[in-house]
Amino acid sequence: MSLEKYRSEIDNIDNEISALFKRRMEVAKDIAIAKRTEGKPIVNVVREKEIINRVSSMMPIELKLYSKQVFNTIFDVSKAYQTTFFNDKSKTKDKIAGILEKGLESFPVEANVACQGVAGSYSSITAERLFEISNILYFKDFEGVFNAVDKGLCQYGILPIENSSVGSVNKVYDLMNKHSFYIVKSYKLRVQHSLLVKPGVHISQIKEVMSHEQAIEQCGEFFKNHKDIKVTLCDNTALAARTVAESNRRDLACISSSEAAKIYNLEELERNIQDNENNYTRFIVISRNLKIFRKANRISIMVNLPHVAGSLNKFLNEFSIRGLNLTKLMSRPQPKTPFEFTFYFDFEADIEDEKVVNLMSILENQVERFVFLGCYEEV
Repeated sequence: MSLEKYRSEIDNIDNEISALFKRRMEVAKDIAIAKRTEGKPIVNVVREKEIINRVSSMMPIELKLYSKQVFNTIFDVSKAYQTTFFNDKSKTKDKIAGILEKGLESFPVEANVACQGVAGSYSSITAERLFEISNILYFKDFEGVFNAVDKGLCQYGILPIENSSVGSVNKVYDLMNKHSFYIVKSYKLRVQHSLLVKPGVHISQIKEVMSHEQAIEQCGEFFKNHKDIKVTLCDNTALAARTVAESNRRDLACISSSEAAKIYNLEELERNIQDNENNYTRFIVISRNLKIFRKANRISIMVNLPHVAGSLNKFLNEFSIRGLNLTKLMSRPQPKTPFEFTFYFDFEADIEDEKVVNLMSILENQVERFVFLGCYEEV
């Protein structure tokens, strides 16, 4: 047979598959309605395995795994369609429904905000830009910010979560796994690093530069050109600026912001010394209570998946089937379970769309651990 004849035969087979698929989905709808009436969940793992074993037994050995993948996809599509006619229960779904019933409010203009570091830090700059009136409390480390929000000392906390040049802030992600909180806003801050010194200091006098480790990483080219300068890490870029200002040394400099230079009366010896001109850090605003404000268009979740082959792919299919765009996928090791990971997902979605709320319910009921981190706007 010629290629065209083979293609014609494939077209005929596809037409048959299409008709059978339509028929199967119609029956799936009836099953969903029956399960809803009888109070049974959509997911039936035992039934799915029985079908996989039955259809695989009809296949030659070289097609068994392929047939399994095909039917797993059919199951995923079927369950996604069934959620349209189902009202599966979950704690997350109930919380979201409660907020939506009250109506979404605007993001607040005034708040007590927790930031890591001292005045002039990039976190505090973000706080000033997000809240028109902000009372900022500073804490030594990221965990202090989480604790301040958790204990109700501050209404919100601001934390850096990733940088466009050096990637995710792993310490924050690990603390996200430890604390209970919700993300209510996200902000992309353009980070422009300056070399700060005491007034009148020349570059030739500098023997040591202080800054946060991520700022140091973002300014790699500067240090390649000044290999004789010692690098000292500290907890925060603004803390480095304050240390230089309070020191009697004129051979000490720091990498920090223009705002920090103004606050601590330092001179910007060199500006924009970061490697990448388009250097952005993404910050999240966290709250102890679940809040969803107007214009929220992004959802973050955290899950522990079963340690079996294909579990991540199966999970990702839930988003693909519904046409939802994943904007980030990250994994971090589980502290007490060797070689197992916690996964973080960010995706674009309208929380007022029923299929999105139903998806939260489906995901919560099919994984070992599901944490809804929040629905928020990114600016």
